Amino acid sequence: MEATEKKNACNSSEFRRSELSDTELEIVGQPYSISVLKVGYCLSQQDGSFRADGTISLLTGPRTILVDTGGPWDRDFLVKRLKDKRLDPGDISLVVGTHGHSDHVGNLGLFPAATIVVGCDISEGDRYLPNQLAEGQPYPIDEHVSIVPTPGHTGRDVSLLVKGTTMGTVLVAGDLFERCTDDDSWRELSENPAVQEASRQEALRTSDVIIPGHGLPFRVHREEADGRSG
Repeated sequence: MEATEKKNACNSSEFRRSELSDTELEIVGQPYSISVLKVGYCLSQQDGSFRADGTISLLTGPRTILVDTGGPWDRDFLVKRLKDKRLDPGDISLVVGTHGHSDHVGNLGLFPAATIVVGCDISEGDRYLPNQLAEGQPYPIDEHVSIVPTPGHTGRDVSLLVKGTTMGTVLVAGDLFERCTDDDSWRELSENPAVQEASRQEALRTSDVIIPGHGLPFRVHREEADGRSG
């Protein structure tokens, strides 16, 4: 690992994770590239409350896809970040809300022409499309991108799985992972920790990079049979 990755590495029983830097928020791919428009955060306050905002990610390629929209307080920020990418809200064809919390879906109203996914609901305007996300089946967008069920944080969380990037397979995971070093904190916010743990382990087995809901992206290092890290 690089020196910065060693510093930020966090271990689990089967996998090691190392946080990317804030200069590694553009993941190039073919045919899709990923830009993290905003890195989310979750900060405890002295009065027992916490301040939180969700990570916002953009895919550009055959389709233009936004994963999570931040909270309603992010409206102007989001429009500006899209403009920085030479995009208007009307250019977004698909918006995926990983779950229904306000810091992840607070700006859906910016995208009335897009196909909207919130958890296991997929709609085009007032027309809801059949799918089997709630039964545990993925919903393919094309051969490179699919929406996958990753429940636990809430009952119907989903993530976006992206293949073909220079960093390998990327999972835009919402609050399946709070951040790289979340081995204890995520349980406090989980509706079903046992289900979420199973979803997390599957993500760690199948993804090379994970973009969490409230922190920087991180790499997943799997241990090879001979004991060397992957």
